[in-house]
Amino acid sequence: MKKILYLCITTLLATSCGSRQSNGSDISADEFFQSADSVLAHSDEYSDTIEIRYAKGLKVDYQADGIHVEISNPDPKAKMKKSEEFIIKQPSKRFICTTALQLGNFEVLGLEDMIVGMNSLKNLFSPKMKTQMQDGSTVKIGKEGNFDLEAVIASQPDYIFVSASKHGGFEALKECGIPIIPHHGYKETNPLGQAEWIKLIGLLTGEPRRANAVFDDIEKKYLKLKSEVESLYADGRSEKMPTVVSGRQLRDGWYIVGGKSYMAQIFKDAGAKYIMDDNEESGGTTLDFEAVYAKGIHADFWQTDGTFDGEFTLQTLAEEDERYATMDAFKKKQVLFCNLSHTPYRELAGVQPHLLLADFVKAFHPELLPNYNPKYYKLCK
Repeated sequence: MKKILYLCITTLLATSCGSRQSNGSDISADEFFQSADSVLAHSDEYSDTIEIRYAKGLKVDYQADGIHVEISNPDPKAKMKKSEEFIIKQPSKRFICTTALQLGNFEVLGLEDMIVGMNSLKNLFSPKMKTQMQDGSTVKIGKEGNFDLEAVIASQPDYIFVSASKHGGFEALKECGIPIIPHHGYKETNPLGQAEWIKLIGLLTGEPRRANAVFDDIEKKYLKLKSEVESLYADGRSEKMPTVVSGRQLRDGWYIVGGKSYMAQIFKDAGAKYIMDDNEESGGTTLDFEAVYAKGIHADFWQTDGTFDGEFTLQTLAEEDERYATMDAFKKKQVLFCNLSHTPYRELAGVQPHLLLADFVKAFHPELLPNYNPKYYKLCK
């Protein structure tokens, strides 16, 4: 009887421990991505100590007088390489964001209510932020070069986040006497490094467990899917790696993502060869149309994005330039487009690299994610 009771208890414990999917190792990536379990609901189970493992622009050091944070621009070609340091002595609850991605950092942590000021975004997707702006709990502070300093001061922020890519107006913000923190997350070339900047928000808000819980979920799903892609080639289930070209003609040339960029790493981790992987740029860059066309005409897939009212189709693309219709990816109907007018890409893609990776794996290796519905990049019809 005791033996039977012991076995029942052991089985019950094993079942309850496994139901949380603590590491995802015992299920497929497709099942892992279908999980509806809220990591925020279990954030109290995570460590209250922040450790930085991927982000090159963040350093955290716990000392007796507070949490020492060092921020630098991780872009290898950045003109301003000087790092900035500050000490967190107590949590803060009032912040101003000046970019969509900064908003996204708060959004994935469920901390939008701590944003008391936002710049004027053309496309705002966060339902909670829309409500806060409507009821006045979050105020509009204008744009770079034309900030409403009275609104900034009246919102009484503890910190103002700024972006290295934005210029103009930040000197005026400094004159308000409010501490400014540069947010360089979008400059990280490692997708997990970019998402890891949510840990900075966790530190500043006194919510490190929440940040660790969310990042842990992102990291596990990303690495699980990346591992399954690698296994496709390791065990011979897939032999030929698909190729992918990016971007399209914009004004003076063909705009592509650089060969050392965040997106190029996503392509690689999704099991594709980027035809411009010899390019040394870590961000986006513009090349001669013919140079990209010659290398990309036979690429299996094509990634591009833009703002478009309505549905962006292959016909829409062909109408931009008739040469596009001669490309193999176009003929195979393997053009992946992200409509920035319809998706919260600018807000959330940087802090949801696991979903961005899944979008491309769904296209490159659909057998791995039969039940996944793409969030950002979808095949054009």
